Amino acid sequence: MGWLADETGLDKNAANHVPLTPLSNLTRAARIWPDRLAVVYGPHRKTYAQYFERVTRLASALSRLGVEPGDVVATLIPNLPPQAEAHFGVPACGAILNTINTRLEPDTVAYIFDHGGAKVVLVDPQFLPVVAEAVERMEGPAPKIIEVPDDHAGVHASGHHMTYEALLATGDPKFAWILPQDEWESIALNYTSGTTGRPKGVVYHHRGAHLNAMGQILSWRMQLYPRYLTIVPLFHCNGWCHTWMIPLLGGTVVCCRDIAAKPMFDAIADEKVTHFGGAPIVLNMLVNAPDDQRRDFDHVVEVFTAGAPPAPSTLAAIEPMGFNVTQVYGLTETYGPATECTWDDDLWGDLQGEARAAIKARQGVAMPAYEHITVMQADDMTQTPMDGKTQGEIMMRGNGVMKGYLKNPKATEDAFRGGYFHTGDIAVQHPDGYVQIQDRAKDIIISGGENISSVEVEGVLMAHPDVLLCAVVAKPDDKWGEVPCAFVELKDGRTGDADALVAFARQRLAGFKTPKTVVFCELPKTSTGKIQKFELRNTARTL
Repeated sequence: MGWLADETGLDKNAANHVPLTPLSNLTRAARIWPDRLAVVYGPHRKTYAQYFERVTRLASALSRLGVEPGDVVATLIPNLPPQAEAHFGVPACGAILNTINTRLEPDTVAYIFDHGGAKVVLVDPQFLPVVAEAVERMEGPAPKIIEVPDDHAGVHASGHHMTYEALLATGDPKFAWILPQDEWESIALNYTSGTTGRPKGVVYHHRGAHLNAMGQILSWRMQLYPRYLTIVPLFHCNGWCHTWMIPLLGGTVVCCRDIAAKPMFDAIADEKVTHFGGAPIVLNMLVNAPDDQRRDFDHVVEVFTAGAPPAPSTLAAIEPMGFNVTQVYGLTETYGPATECTWDDDLWGDLQGEARAAIKARQGVAMPAYEHITVMQADDMTQTPMDGKTQGEIMMRGNGVMKGYLKNPKATEDAFRGGYFHTGDIAVQHPDGYVQIQDRAKDIIISGGENISSVEVEGVLMAHPDVLLCAVVAKPDDKWGEVPCAFVELKDGRTGDADALVAFARQRLAGFKTPKTVVFCELPKTSTGKIQKFELRNTARTL
């Protein structure tokens, strides 16, 4: 067996084995690039040395408040510097970061406080009324409230609680970070959207957070000193791990409170933003921005888009504007992006317009943190034929999959049945292995026994010049069981013509896939830009 059969003394030790954690990314950056700009938000401009000190003070101050390793610290903050600081400062005192969706109502926030057991919550004053009502509804002990005013945006402290800057002033800048002894230790707790009941608490470990952050640098083909704009909410899968990622490259996090076309164009032009992530609705916002909100820029901006498959028409429109879009796909349970539509110039370099966009709309192949991502039949876990037609469920295994659901062993067991994480997303797999989503299992429309992909119908409708956004859901039908119903949000100044839109779709789709009803309205959306189809399904049942 050779000399490796005798491994006497070849053991893990302090010199050769350090638990993986994204916390190491910031300590390294502060050593290498102390004077480089780390975080920007208007007049707030902090170097890596200053960023590191603020994070250290936060960790120390939380410890002095009684936060112990394994405790939970929650936040309700927009994409502001304190939210980025919390991603390092909370785990640096051994605690677990619970970033809460700022658009949730008090009842759900109360449930999350109770279920996660938050000891402290950092709150933007805008959300104090929600937190106050949530605390009243809690069954367990209430968290200590720290206000995080945003003077730059004119959001000031109420004076009823300790402020974030006052908290930092109590911290020791020499505090020794409490690093994980085991990389399987928890770093973050993220709650699912909870559209079909109470949200589930998804638990992340240090290893997964580190590897996901590291892997995305490869997927995004990043080089040193990127300038990253926070469009993905930092409460959503911890901003896809991007706050943990940027220090690896000595980059700059450019914070953005309000997700709108003008501040995005301003950041790209003035701060030379090179990268951002966002849902297709964000791309649509940029494509349809009026001239007085646009700015010229002379560099290419790399974009990760996810949350829903972008319409080919949107992709075809945005790339000539100076954006290079990569479709990625993931879930809360996978730290954000897990697959990427890796572009092959040799195969597809000559494609233009909709042909190019059709390839880019695929969800693609596994990112580096994953061992295997494929499409299987959920009942027997057999591989679905890679023919681009046969549908199955996307399955994943690898270091980028969550630890499990907090206090919910049954849901965890179901999610990991057969040794893979079951995503619940229905897809086909092409002969080259690239995955392409057809729908969420619950969004497939079954009409007269035929499966209709709402994504396919939406892609056709989005190509109509009057359509800003659309969502297609199942409407109950006495004859066919279900038929497609389209909810359409129009561009400014356009008037809806349902018959014309149906005729447009019929020219491009099989008859049974054509919407039978069209409703013009503003679409309900989550804070991450996803259209809330469950609300539209409820509406469709009443039509």
